[in-house]
Amino acid sequence: MIPQKLGTLESVDLRQIWLDEARDFTPWLARQENLELLSNALSLELEFEGMEIPVGPYRVDIVAKEALTESRAVIENQLERTDHDHLGKVICYAAGLQAKIVIWIAREFTEEHRQAIDFLNQTGFGDLRLYVVQMRLLCIGGSLPAPHFEIISSPNEYLDTVIKDQGMPSATGALYLEFWESFRAFCLKQGTNLNLTKPSARHYYNLSVGRSEFSVSLWISATRKRISCGIYLRGPNAKQAFKLLQRDQATIEEKTGPLEWMELPAKQDCRIVKFREPIDIENREQWPMAFAWRSEQARLFLDALSEPIRGLVIEDDAEEATEEP
Repeated sequence: MIPQKLGTLESVDLRQIWLDEARDFTPWLARQENLELLSNALSLELEFEGMEIPVGPYRVDIVAKEALTESRAVIENQLERTDHDHLGKVICYAAGLQAKIVIWIAREFTEEHRQAIDFLNQTGFGDLRLYVVQMRLLCIGGSLPAPHFEIISSPNEYLDTVIKDQGMPSATGALYLEFWESFRAFCLKQGTNLNLTKPSARHYYNLSVGRSEFSVSLWISATRKRISCGIYLRGPNAKQAFKLLQRDQATIEEKTGPLEWMELPAKQDCRIVKFREPIDIENREQWPMAFAWRSEQARLFLDALSEPIRGLVIEDDAEEATEEP
């Protein structure tokens, strides 16, 4: 039944919840459950290392480690509009702590500061990855305010992948590589019809669905102790394709079972996914069960979604059709 009335998202002043940046907001963000919210928004696996860490005469709000690459991350917080002082500090903090990831969180970013971060990311500033995150609090009809991390700027995904692939895998990366190699061997032994590519030391493994910008993606997380299988939709037309597929949600879920339809408003891409947890990837005794679940789910997703995806008519298709002689 279609609801007669829907609520309206309303912004809440950050200072109503966190009066002081250092005493209130930074300790709140440093808690694991809140750091995980930020991790989810950035598609990272951040693990807390310390708070108010000295770098020369200054102190970094939060220092964390990215589990997959074992890279150090510095997090700088502002409950106000950004300024040149903090832009300089985040670069100094990264240099002083040899961090590979910078996360700058603020209430509002000036266009000049966003452009500066975009420039550093686009030009491949060493192997430094910089994220600009607007912190917001949202409520509906007087509900409790909910934190929302909106990504304003992030690293170029292609350069980021190249940088990761050039280095040796971390301990977590080596574990992921072993997992995917074992999964591939399991599938081949079972006589699968999945199109299995060469595994790499990443938290995901993609399978083709017969159309570019779409894939069946399998994810693992040693930190969150869960695995998942889903469709990943990339590119400028991902939102349009997502909405078209969602029209057939009931038919698709008849084959796959209930799914999470994640439009990811703060990002260009979208996900249609099923999770299974808890699964401890570090416990190899659980691998055969994880392999069996993954191979079965991948088969179900391909059966339910390959044909609808190949049949999607989206903007690029229409443009190409009009250009043909």
